[in-house]
Amino acid sequence: MAKTDMLDGKVIVVTGAGGGIGRDIALLAGTYGAKVVVNDIGASLDGKGQDNGPAHTVVEEIRSAGGTAVASLDSVSEPDGARRIVDTAVEAFGRVDGVVNNAGILRDGFFHKMSDEEWDQVIKVHLYGTFNVSRAVAPLFKEQQSGSMVHMTSTSGLIGNVAQSNYSAAKLGIVGLSKSIALDMRRFGVRSNCIAPFAWSRMISSIKVDSPEQIERVARLQQMTPSKIAPLAVYLLSDLAESVSGQILSVRNNEIFVFSQPRPVRSVHRQNGWTPEDIASHAIPALSASFHPLEVSADVFCWDPI
Repeated sequence: MAKTDMLDGKVIVVTGAGGGIGRDIALLAGTYGAKVVVNDIGASLDGKGQDNGPAHTVVEEIRSAGGTAVASLDSVSEPDGARRIVDTAVEAFGRVDGVVNNAGILRDGFFHKMSDEEWDQVIKVHLYGTFNVSRAVAPLFKEQQSGSMVHMTSTSGLIGNVAQSNYSAAKLGIVGLSKSIALDMRRFGVRSNCIAPFAWSRMISSIKVDSPEQIERVARLQQMTPSKIAPLAVYLLSDLAESVSGQILSVRNNEIFVFSQPRPVRSVHRQNGWTPEDIASHAIPALSASFHPLEVSADVFCWDPI
């Protein structure tokens, strides 16, 4: 029995839904009346291997609670896999109303040591995966003149973190992709938003803990469970969020944030243009008060979760 009819009758695809944040979103969407496609290949955190069990387990959890769900075992990292995920939803339920692009892997390492493979694998799953699934569902959304896309970004991309250049690049790329989708498809009633989640899950359990500051940060993160993210995702998938698109939102335990998006904050000009010497002597001293310091996520979110 659904708590409300907020997602009643809607068909929702959740990628990476075999555990962590994706699982909790899939479970709550089912509780709120959605028919859910639980997509997960069951790979390890670094993307290796495959296990059909996690997706089927979540499907059974949804069904046991009185909901409706099917499993999808295809990979988001390839266009054909993404199309099969969408086809699974259409074949099972006749339509798609929302997608949550949550699937991801980690291959952390310092930039000067990062291999081509570590870069490619993370970009393929996060950025390509988000594009592949969104592109596969876009024609359906256009035809039915409605649809909601929810993409998982990260403060690793929005702010920065050490030893995550591949992950950070992918997650900030997702922000640009989401905004472009929102602009290109608003005429068709399609919405696209990002969530930057704070939650202790398998995805962030591999964070390097090599300093007192990192130990303290991990202790704070462990207070935040994946279930805290799900309500915002369910809201964004619902018709109640019809006016919300192109936004970057974040959940940190019981806090919800809206993130700023890059805009000019200060300018200088010279009537006759600039030389390199002029820039050094005038432009940069005038602009530097508005520079952003080299911070990581923990520097910005330095207070205990509420």
